[in-house]
Amino acid sequence: MKKLLRSCTVSMSIEFVSGMLDDLTKRYNVVIVSSAGQELDKVRQRGDVKTIAVEMQRHISLMKDLRSLWQMIKVIRKERPYIVHSITPKAGLLTMMAAWICRVPVRIHTFTGLVFPTSSGLKRRILMLTDWLTCACATHIQPEGEGVKADLLNNGITRKPLRVLGYGNVKGIDTLRFSRRQQVMELSESIRKNDVFTFLFVGRIVGDKGINELVNAFVGLHADNPKTRLLLVGFFEEKLDPVSKDTKRMINECEAIEYAGEHYGDELIAYYAAADCFVFPSYREGFPNTVIEAGAMGLPCIVTDINGSREIISNEKNGLIIPSHDSKSLQQAMKRIIEDCQLYRSLQDNSREMIVSRFSQDFVRQCLYEFYDEIA
Repeated sequence: MKKLLRSCTVSMSIEFVSGMLDDLTKRYNVVIVSSAGQELDKVRQRGDVKTIAVEMQRHISLMKDLRSLWQMIKVIRKERPYIVHSITPKAGLLTMMAAWICRVPVRIHTFTGLVFPTSSGLKRRILMLTDWLTCACATHIQPEGEGVKADLLNNGITRKPLRVLGYGNVKGIDTLRFSRRQQVMELSESIRKNDVFTFLFVGRIVGDKGINELVNAFVGLHADNPKTRLLLVGFFEEKLDPVSKDTKRMINECEAIEYAGEHYGDELIAYYAAADCFVFPSYREGFPNTVIEAGAMGLPCIVTDINGSREIISNEKNGLIIPSHDSKSLQQAMKRIIEDCQLYRSLQDNSREMIVSRFSQDFVRQCLYEFYDEIA
């Protein structure tokens, strides 16, 4: 069998491929490379997948990045894969450069999102240069969605052919797991408040997820309608783009805002089941999995008009699309969801059906397997 090396920056991102390993190991000798972490250790315990730790920094760090590049070159020279496939920005840059230097026949990078469109000045130029270099070293470039594809082409990052698989998304969703199963509904009973309309956010609690606008919009909404609450599920990042001090203060002072921390598995799904509407006012995304998860649970979604989100949500069909960076528009959309019962029921009826038809896990994975077979 030919050897396939998959790489990502941090071990947490191994989730993009871990669910496919049973199928991939039937077709290829699989090697997983990422920074050290418990997810990498878990894959190692399978016994049929080789794992290699290469420390990579998510942010720019010239000397550390050069050391990581050298380590990646040594890994690829030793393993001699036929296909190298990277995901996440730093792993993409380092892996594609190393694979090009080592003349790996098939070099694939998947762009799950782009940072430069929302950056400016020198930082934007540096980010565009690194994305250009990643594309220059790759033989195949895979944008996760049509929005990412358009940004790559319109900004002159590459002129190579770009291919979105299926309807987009690199992970797909287990539509049986993300459903209103009995176990999930039982867990949700302790979270749900039947006399209160519950908005839910799931993700990193940082500025570019639109948390500042979300909290500000909700506080204004709650002042007019006390029978509302906002659940925040995720974790605060203090080093990378933290929320404002005013936002933290409002989260702490507003009793209707409940910070639930991080949750996984059925505990996370229970939060979707306990909510009435999912809100995701992010500034930039590749293809947000949380919006797909919420839709699979039958939740209408309010999202910003950005890449990925607007490919999952059709305005006034399974959710509402609003401008980004706009707390006033967000508050108006949240108010409309509560007050327009006919609209709400229509969005709710369409939500799960639209997700199942486009983003089921089996369909998304099959698109990738067929792509591998085609190019191998």
